[in-house]
Amino acid sequence: KKDIPAVNFIIHEIHCRRNIEICPYCSDSIPKSEMKNHIESEHVQVTCKCRMKMESSLLKDHEASSCPLRPVLCQFCDIQLAFSKLQEHELFCGARTEPCARCGRHVLLRELPEHPRLCG
Repeated sequence: KKDIPAVNFIIHEIHCRRNIEICPYCSDSIPKSEMKNHIESEHVQVTCKCRMKMESSLLKDHEASSCPLRPVLCQFCDIQLAFSKLQEHELFCGARTEPCARCGRHVLLRELPEHPRLCG
């Protein structure tokens, strides 16, 4: 899968056929001696804590960006909870009130960032 000078092509082709395999899962060129390790480290199926199965090489990205059980912080109280519970929690948490330091009126936490513009 690389450009090879024509003068070296036959030697390169012999070397590749003898020493390199194409991974059946990702089509990468892998040395034959490392193929078993490559498949075990990159393509073995693992189960995330959310019970979704995937290749081990995809687990880290899944846990960071798409796992419903990944930890996230509530924007109102900074409590860490699972992403799947965030929306329900923030609906409740954002409905709590705090007094405004300027006007003294009790304001919903979810409206607090916009409130100073309204209370003058």
